[in-house]
Amino acid sequence: MIPWELIDSARAPGGGELRLFRRGREYSIQVNGNELMNSRVHGSEETLADLGCARIAGRPAPRVLIGGMGMGYTAAAALRRLGADGRVVVAELVPAVVEWNRGPLADLAGYPLDDARVTVREQDVALVLRSERQAYDAILLDVDNGPEAMTRSSNAWLYGQAGLAAASAALRPAGVLAVWSAGPDRAFTERLRLTGFEVNEVRVPARGTGHKGQQHTIWLAVRGA
Repeated sequence: MIPWELIDSARAPGGGELRLFRRGREYSIQVNGNELMNSRVHGSEETLADLGCARIAGRPAPRVLIGGMGMGYTAAAALRRLGADGRVVVAELVPAVVEWNRGPLADLAGYPLDDARVTVREQDVALVLRSERQAYDAILLDVDNGPEAMTRSSNAWLYGQAGLAAASAALRPAGVLAVWSAGPDRAFTERLRLTGFEVNEVRVPARGTGHKGQQHTIWLAVRGA
């Protein structure tokens, strides 16, 4: 078997180290020895964008915020769903992850950062949510491991009552908050409802529609009109 090759590393938010590995055409991003994402398993990230953007289909000049760059699959899927007048803002806290998506990872998802409809903001998505009001038709959150917040304790704010209230305020009327998670979380579902969202929780194949095996969770939470 081809061994893993370390391509680059960067300081992880809150301490530790993010590492980018390559094995043939396969890529892996790890933090402190734990794999955060793998280029062979990205179907649920695409489904996150597909489901979220489907809820805003037909809106004029839709604006979508993506929290977490990942390997670019969510952004690419959103761009496929949006028309020429759509706009995507990607908030990514780690500059190196953006560099990787412009470099060795760029072709995995079809060079989404080269699309003129995309704007990258190298900052915490929490700061974006705190500063914007009724700015987005959809917010797609794929940060950390979901509500469990494995890599950075401050990420827990996003999934708590205050973070959800900020997300609701950043959405336009009837906007949708779509949230990716490695697994289900009943307490998070209840927090979404307490924040005033209409919630639908779905389990989706990690490798995409039609595949068996591991599943991930996606919440679709719609803000009131």
